[in-house]
Amino acid sequence: MTHTLHRSGPIESLRGDYVWLMYQAKGINDTNIKPKAEEFIAAAEAVGSENWGDVKSGSILELGAENVKARISDKSRLRGIFTSRPQVVEFLRRIKARNVGLSVIISGLLDEVLPACVQAGVTPHTINYSFGVWGKKDLLPSEETLALTTMCGHHQIAPALVEFYRQRVREGRMKPESAARKLAAFCPCGIFNHVRAARLLRET
Repeated sequence: MTHTLHRSGPIESLRGDYVWLMYQAKGINDTNIKPKAEEFIAAAEAVGSENWGDVKSGSILELGAENVKARISDKSRLRGIFTSRPQVVEFLRRIKARNVGLSVIISGLLDEVLPACVQAGVTPHTINYSFGVWGKKDLLPSEETLALTTMCGHHQIAPALVEFYRQRVREGRMKPESAARKLAAFCPCGIFNHVRAARLLRET
């Protein structure tokens, strides 16, 4: 899924940013999804996925895990994040062992994700690359702001909102962690990495 590929920011901060996705293929394996989704959720929770959700309902940061689970349907698309490579490795191992018959996608830096696949004993079927941004880049927000807005692949987090919360953090009126969770509420997919966001807000 290419909407998770265009996360920007310092390379070192991206080393703590991995997206996982569960996908079914229309007309092939898109029925009886709930028990399969529950297997994915169990694996994600077992390794400590810091945020995850279903685009059809919302993320656990917004609704809570039990509410997201209760709303799973055949239309559900589960997505979430990890903040370390060991989490990715163990998640892939668990999904491989469960063999639920759905696609699993991991987005992140290739020099992190590919070794994780090797460690987990899985071979990638397909690799997608982001070639960056082309055109009038001077019209874009600052790199510091893009590092936060691009963590929502559907661009539901406005640059002005990032600047608002960044300023509140700078003034000491809000903790970075609280500001990051406020921003995460605008990304129903569950792929906004609020842990990384808090660190970026603290540093800028």
